[in-house]
Amino acid sequence: MNDNPKGIGVAPIVDATVEAVKSLRPRSAMRAFLHSEAAGGIVLMIAAAAAMIVANTPLAATYFQTLSFHLGPLSILHWIDDALMSLFFLLVGLEIKRELIDGHLSSWTDRALPTIAAVSGMAVPAAIYLAISGGTPGLARGWAIPSATDIAFAIGVMALLGSRVPTSLKLFLTTVAIVDDMGAVAVIALAYTHEISGLALLAAAILMSAMFILNRVGVARLWPYLVLAMLLWIAVWMSGIHATIAGVLAASLIPIRKSPGTPDAEGSPLHRLEHGLQPWVAFVIVPIFGFANAGVALGGFGSGTLLLPLPLGVAAGLFVGKQVGVLGAVWGATKLGWASRPRGASWVQVYGTALLCGIGFTMSLFIGGLAFADPMLVDEVKIGVLAGSILSALAGYAVLRMATGKT
Repeated sequence: MNDNPKGIGVAPIVDATVEAVKSLRPRSAMRAFLHSEAAGGIVLMIAAAAAMIVANTPLAATYFQTLSFHLGPLSILHWIDDALMSLFFLLVGLEIKRELIDGHLSSWTDRALPTIAAVSGMAVPAAIYLAISGGTPGLARGWAIPSATDIAFAIGVMALLGSRVPTSLKLFLTTVAIVDDMGAVAVIALAYTHEISGLALLAAAILMSAMFILNRVGVARLWPYLVLAMLLWIAVWMSGIHATIAGVLAASLIPIRKSPGTPDAEGSPLHRLEHGLQPWVAFVIVPIFGFANAGVALGGFGSGTLLLPLPLGVAAGLFVGKQVGVLGAVWGATKLGWASRPRGASWVQVYGTALLCGIGFTMSLFIGGLAFADPMLVDEVKIGVLAGSILSALAGYAVLRMATGKT
């Protein structure tokens, strides 16, 4: 990431992107995570903008027809959302396990503040959404849409600010988003699962048991785990649970070798897999998902669309709910003595970071697609997510750019 505090320009974007591409074998998982997510967030922004442009040009018919074209049992869109995004969730699972065992969530002292902030930052947006949209028949299912934070977008915005943002806030945002991802995975598994196939679940349990045994006997090669993970994806997909959950389940069974306070252990299977996946997820998988899911034809909507219950609930949940939930939790935890404010950060900078937590693009769009089957409602979700995320990004950037250090 660029540390030049004098302006955004083109240089910070180029520097962040070059650093992430070069770091295929990073010295530190957290450092690589911050670098690749920053550059990946910028690529994701470009992909989302391209989708909106294409969806509102003469290419729109080709765009939507291509996404709905079936290859085998699934459309191209569903192959992206169900199969390709399983690798995204695999990386999420690896990051969660690493942080819990060997990282910034390994002790209560480290995880207290981001955990409290993440839980509050999920609950308040959900409550605001339900207050605005829950009274409309059929819309209550979308309560979890504004609860997610898109770390790629948020870190991408922070990257544009360079050294104006203290490292403690970057780590705080990262850990809040990781805890947030844990909640989102639980919501997807519990709230958006319909009919369950007991036989497929049994097969999934057997496959997970095999991975557990490999782990316990000390198998360090990755290929047996990856083969079993592919079979696990099929079993979970057939079970009725969303197939992407297989990625998180598989990640929990990949062996890790601790290396506290030092660069990642080269012999650790989890670290090797995480480093191998990072550039593919950041620069290929998530941008493809963004391009496939962000496109919405605005011609069918009037100027008052954003005031409809669904998009308004989503946008308000992200923009208002996230900042209130995260900032309120940090303030409350600090006043009660449960945790300390991020080192070197002023309250204005904490507020700017809370605003950036309202960028909910990737996971919010993903949950929106699970919550609603009606294409019109899915498009309304997209409008709400884009509006809330853009407002949060612009406001967060402006606050952090004008803020000074700890006072």
